[in-house]
Amino acid sequence: MNSFMKTAIDEALKGVRAEHGGPFGAVIVKGHSVISKAHNEVLKNNDPTDHAEMIAIREAAKKLGRFDLSDCELYSSCEPCPMCFAAIHWAKIKKVYYGCTREDAASIGFDDNYIYDVIKGNTDEKRVELIQIDRQDSLESFKEWEAKNNKVQY
Repeated sequence: MNSFMKTAIDEALKGVRAEHGGPFGAVIVKGHSVISKAHNEVLKNNDPTDHAEMIAIREAAKKLGRFDLSDCELYSSCEPCPMCFAAIHWAKIKKVYYGCTREDAASIGFDDNYIYDVIKGNTDEKRVELIQIDRQDSLESFKEWEAKNNKVQY
């Protein structure tokens, strides 16, 4: 077994046993070193975004002092959900190794299929209503950002 995947699985088990949340663990590695490791803490913190991958990304970015983790890899005990997959892209992580599939997760009650269907435009069911308001006022911060000479693009 891959030692980094073993660490991710151990994190998942640690979280389940502590009743912190679902059975998910993640590890971020740079070279041959673990930068961060985490498990799901949704229940512990009452935070729906406290997935293992999200926490590991936050900790790695803080530890390395940068938001660009393109020189890191992520090991996850399960295929990342859409939120985590998006965060992986924002962090610029180029390689993700995972154990269980999203179908495995769905079989125990963690079903992301609806979100994937929304992203693909394959459903008419609307669980969230998006309503655009006050665009002109909202554009003020965009204009200020665009005019900045010292902005850091990410």
